[in-house]
Amino acid sequence: MSQFSSELPQRTAGPYTRSRPLPPYRGILAVDAKDFTGRPSIEHEVVSRAVPELLRTALAKAGLRELWDGRLFPNSTGDGYVLGFDPAHMPFVIHPLLLTLQDVLTDFNVLSHGVVPIRLRVSLHIGPLPETGDEFSGNGKARNDTHRLLDSRPVKAVLALHRENITHVAAILSDHCYEEAVAGGYTGRHPDHFVEVAATVEGRPFSQRAWIYVPHPSGPLYEAPSDADDPQETARETTGTTESDGAPISRTRNSAPNGNINTGTVHGGQSVSNHHVAGDHVEGNKAGRVRGFQGDQVRGNKYQGRQ
Repeated sequence: MSQFSSELPQRTAGPYTRSRPLPPYRGILAVDAKDFTGRPSIEHEVVSRAVPELLRTALAKAGLRELWDGRLFPNSTGDGYVLGFDPAHMPFVIHPLLLTLQDVLTDFNVLSHGVVPIRLRVSLHIGPLPETGDEFSGNGKARNDTHRLLDSRPVKAVLALHRENITHVAAILSDHCYEEAVAGGYTGRHPDHFVEVAATVEGRPFSQRAWIYVPHPSGPLYEAPSDADDPQETARETTGTTESDGAPISRTRNSAPNGNINTGTVHGGQSVSNHHVAGDHVEGNKAGRVRGFQGDQVRGNKYQGRQ
């Protein structure tokens, strides 16, 4: 029996037994190719090899080559890639890297190779992760959450709704990443470029506040799923506030885009006039339903005047 005992792990995690220092905080970047499993098998190796090369090229063009050269716990996921880095660089990973990655994919898909078009979902997060220098390095909740965000409904929906010949990158930021880098004012993108969403994953007990960013949009932003698909249907929501007796306050919200809602008796006729308004129109918390375009609308040569 003793001959096998030496092969067993000599130490275990033992959570909640004694205090230990947190692992260093890492920035985490993960990317995934859209519709990888739906591609013919012959394309899988090509895409698997192309994704890290595209990421390396974008990092170099964005002036962040050191993140690639010194990347932590790098790993190919088959249809994507993940790496860790010093979180001090996170503002630059958000911008200009995401915009540069969009440009690199545009060149790859439209101007050069284009035989196997690639569109990427990107997930960004910050959290404590160990760096052991082996294949077990970088494991922890922060890493798991990064991949859950990458697979979440909002970022998948955005990339699916935007035009495949224009929008090649859709990113989702964890709330921690957004609060520290974007809301803190360190990123060269205004908070209005980001849309708050509830990130959930089908079939997984995962739900987190997160933020969508699309460097070059060509369609509607994320629209939260609703049980009431009929725009004439009344939506009832219960707030977290309470009356003095402790009972929750229920508020009823009636919504009728392109139609009428009658809450009383109507005599005579009714008419509906619909008007199209360009751009975003958000009332209340923009974590709910948001339609329109995100970011800049560019006419002419978008590279004119860029340094």
